[in-house]
Amino acid sequence: MPPRKLTPEAIASAAVDLADREGIEGLTMRSLARHLGVEAMSLYHHFVGKDALLDAMVDRVYGEIVLPAADGNWRAELRRRSASVREALRRHPWAVPLMESRRTPGPATLAYHDANIACLRAAGFSADQVAHAYAIVDAYVYGFTLSETALPFDTGEEAAVMVQEEPLQALLTAYPNMGWFVENVVLVPGYSFAREFAPGLELLLDGIESRRRGVPASGPSRGA
Repeated sequence: MPPRKLTPEAIASAAVDLADREGIEGLTMRSLARHLGVEAMSLYHHFVGKDALLDAMVDRVYGEIVLPAADGNWRAELRRRSASVREALRRHPWAVPLMESRRTPGPATLAYHDANIACLRAAGFSADQVAHAYAIVDAYVYGFTLSETALPFDTGEEAAVMVQEEPLQALLTAYPNMGWFVENVVLVPGYSFAREFAPGLELLLDGIESRRRGVPASGPSRGA
């Protein structure tokens, strides 16, 4: 098979595929060249180095995210785009620590940030409220996804097997609240860590809405 035609887009796409399969640690200009069936030096005609390549890879991940619409309901739009961010990061777990680290953001990265700011501004958020809401929602989505991809189990059934095996089962007897959580949450049929994403996001959106309306953070709770 002849080597594919090299373009920045083709190289970045191949780099994403390689990182998805082998992790970001396995991605070098040399390993990417082997993956493409070309000489490593040919990549440098398109990217001056690995940092430039990482910029393009991260931009491709941002390009997969559904952007919030400024003319929609801000909660629904943030909910939709947050689910889309999580899905993109689950497809490309190597990207989680890189998403906000690039010094030379690409057009998809900039479009993503611009659309989020536009959505919040259109809803009447002040500058401070935009900054607070944007930071906390992204911190939640990135943090949840990082935890999700790092867990030693994928399903509730796998979690149940793990907590019932030695030595974890023996250790839980020394920590009664952990034992209670395992019995009342992890071992209940249908449990999965993934199911916590949506209700957790709603808690955040409720808090943002309360602050936007000027409800004091230390005010009485709803059933008080």
